[in-house]
Amino acid sequence: MGLTALCPGTFDPVTNGHLDIIERTSRSFAAVVVGVLENPSKQPLFSVQERVELLREAVRGLDNVRVGSFHGLLVDHARAQGAHVIVKGLRAVSDYEYEIQMAQMNLRIGGIETLFMPTNPMWSFLSSSLVKEVARFGGDVEGLVPDHVRKALVERLGGGG
Repeated sequence: MGLTALCPGTFDPVTNGHLDIIERTSRSFAAVVVGVLENPSKQPLFSVQERVELLREAVRGLDNVRVGSFHGLLVDHARAQGAHVIVKGLRAVSDYEYEIQMAQMNLRIGGIETLFMPTNPMWSFLSSSLVKEVARFGGDVEGLVPDHVRKALVERLGGGG
């Protein structure tokens, strides 16, 4: 039995950048739990259940990855899932400034370490917000998200996506 990592996020929607971090994490840990955050202060495009289903489809080929949702404190979810570490992808220094505070708080209140994984440079510009904005204005997001996610975006937002 090896270590379990938790990859948390909103994933609204899941992008190829998210999947790169999840896949790379799955090569380094025995098990990976992808936790889809239910955040009442945000107005997501997709419901929590839709985001979970989109992610499950996207990671279908990764046998050591499971997907679920959570609300509340990340450290509580990590503990409930048997996760030993939290893995977060970083695109830029601006991500680090926020994430280091979260990592230090999670260590302080839950005793759980956070590992930072730099994003593959090919995805360093990519964010769910940017994908939604492009899709909302009818831009093509092919190659930025899995095809089933692109189709869900087009269905939800209309346009040529």
